[in-house]
Amino acid sequence: MNKKKLLVVLALAALLAAYFAFDLGRYFSLAYLKQSQTIFATLFAEKPIQVVAVFFVIYVAVTAVSLPGATILTLAAGAMFGQLLGTVVASFASSLGATLAMLASRYVLRDSVQQRFGAQLSGVNQGLAKDGAFYLFSLRLIPLVPFFVLNLLMGLTTIKTRTYYWVSQVGMLAATFVYVNAGTQLARIDSLKDVASPGLLLSFAALGLFPLVAKKAITMFQNKKVYAKWASQKPKQFDRNLVVIGAGAAGLVTSYIAAAVKAKVTLVEAHKMGGDCLNYGCVPSKALIKSAKLATQMRHGDHYGLELTQPTFSFKKVMARVHDVIRAVAPHDSVERYTELGVEVLQGYARIVNPWTVEIKLNSGEVQRLTTRSIVIGSGARPFVPPLPGLDDVGYVTSDTLWDEFAKLDTPPARLVVLGGGPIGCELAQSFARLGSKVIQVEMAPRIMIREDEEVSVLAREALTRDGVEVLTSHKALRCEREGERKFIVVEHQGAELRIEFDALLCAVGRVARLSGYGLEELGIPTQRTVVTNDYLETIYPNIFAAGDVAGPYQFTHTASHQAWYAAVNALFGDFKRFKVDYSVIPWATFIDPEVARVGLNEQEAREKGIAYEVTKYGIDDLDRAIADGTAHGFVKVLTVPGKDRILGVTIVGEHAGDLLTEFVLAMKHGLGLNKILGTIHTYPTLSEANKYAAGEWKRAHAPQRVLAWLEKFHTWRRG
Repeated sequence: MNKKKLLVVLALAALLAAYFAFDLGRYFSLAYLKQSQTIFATLFAEKPIQVVAVFFVIYVAVTAVSLPGATILTLAAGAMFGQLLGTVVASFASSLGATLAMLASRYVLRDSVQQRFGAQLSGVNQGLAKDGAFYLFSLRLIPLVPFFVLNLLMGLTTIKTRTYYWVSQVGMLAATFVYVNAGTQLARIDSLKDVASPGLLLSFAALGLFPLVAKKAITMFQNKKVYAKWASQKPKQFDRNLVVIGAGAAGLVTSYIAAAVKAKVTLVEAHKMGGDCLNYGCVPSKALIKSAKLATQMRHGDHYGLELTQPTFSFKKVMARVHDVIRAVAPHDSVERYTELGVEVLQGYARIVNPWTVEIKLNSGEVQRLTTRSIVIGSGARPFVPPLPGLDDVGYVTSDTLWDEFAKLDTPPARLVVLGGGPIGCELAQSFARLGSKVIQVEMAPRIMIREDEEVSVLAREALTRDGVEVLTSHKALRCEREGERKFIVVEHQGAELRIEFDALLCAVGRVARLSGYGLEELGIPTQRTVVTNDYLETIYPNIFAAGDVAGPYQFTHTASHQAWYAAVNALFGDFKRFKVDYSVIPWATFIDPEVARVGLNEQEAREKGIAYEVTKYGIDDLDRAIADGTAHGFVKVLTVPGKDRILGVTIVGEHAGDLLTEFVLAMKHGLGLNKILGTIHTYPTLSEANKYAAGEWKRAHAPQRVLAWLEKFHTWRRG
């Protein structure tokens, strides 16, 4: 705690101590107020402005410090000033005091609370950002909730000060009016119970619940309106609890969870079980990367004290191994496995006919219709193919089609052009270069891996160049041309055109959600680049959900699985309890060599968002295990709150960076700081020690120099 905060705490503590030490509470009792009513009335008659001003200041101070007595002061306002003026003075004073109390709580406590419970409070803060005024208003209407407690708790959130003030002003007005009115009839009051009777408190509670009930009623009305067109088609009984469209990561996990809780669920897949990840993405690309890496290690055997060896291999066998790996993993996502788990799997094309009916054109030619309480769309994404003139004429492959097309080749493409400098493009460009292709990578942006920090992009480019990839950044693809059997792509750089000849062209410029053919247009479900959903993954129809790549905002297998839990639970149990998707800690990795892995913020994102940060960096070139393995390159970079060990984000570049990142993902998810990582035993010698040493760098930079100076003097004295 800094000096300013300490002074504020001490000042508040002193006021509280004085309040109780000098028994100031006797001045805020009903008996004292009744005894002094005549004196106060006389003073007000003689000096009305001064009395109102002093009263206002006292009222603000009492509420700001959260002292007992606000209720008596409200009665006093009525007794001294009458109904109208008393209500005005008490209303503004109480609102201002409440806001000051909230700000004091925020100044003293919020940073430490957010640091410790930031992950748990992220959902609360998001909810307050959206509906904070609404909920605060509801609570202000209920005197059963102590206002001073509410002030302190709201200070721990991110609600705006202006919002807090005006909502408090309006929300407390009813209670203020009642108590001021009671104060105008002070002689009839023998106890505060005469004012705050159980009936009155229950009335206020009902009034406070009214906005919540009203919001629920509005939601029901909106739902009825959106379903109105289809009301006559709603079945009285349903064939299924849930129908899931698409057997990629999102669909598989959604249907798995539904079956686990004994719901009747049908999973519909038109093509291959496992979706993009198993068949075209994660699995085949990692198999290819492994073969390519081994070939490179053989070429550099002297680095390990071995003889240089030029690898000889059959490209067909390399690609065959890729397909072998797919087949080995496929049973995990197979029809048989999910059928055993209790999921009905239908292979065919699904189209949503109305909010409760899905029509399935089975691959066998039959058509089946199923009614269902809820639907989850997990149709995934496909590679984006840029509209380049001449592209179809020269031919191309994508990250989906290359596995079958290249499996037909005896040798890797002699000259391969890779369009795109993102993760997919970089991984495949490096792999094919290592397998012998002359690879030219074309990226329109000024650097590859544009979402990462610039130093990461530089290291990635150096790694690809070292393996023989010619990286052309700031080059815009214009068109493709063909001259007989020769194929060219024309790119523009700094106003000049460059013509590049190739044997194969790989489009790896991103992926777009699969949105057509599922009946979304007919139902009026909004789509932009993805299906538009709310925080609960609901579309405009509360029983139709979307998850995975088709929903965004991330296109990772692990986020699709993450969303699937929310989609399944909200679809099956949303009438009782709904859960907002938590995107607070999302990791990802690019599996080039060296790997690049990240969670949370990097520097460029922190700057763009105006978030203050501190950087701690540890170079893996100094790590014992990395030196022994011949992989002593890269770094661990941690962004923290200035002066704190709370982690805002981590970027790791190096061998097995994706695996090393997990420790930081766990720490961020559960609010653990660098001190906890530093205090954890890491096996020696392992690459994971890099995480501990990064934490150690932070600790060293924040060592208490004054304490150390005194310790040095102490030890000098001890030596005599």
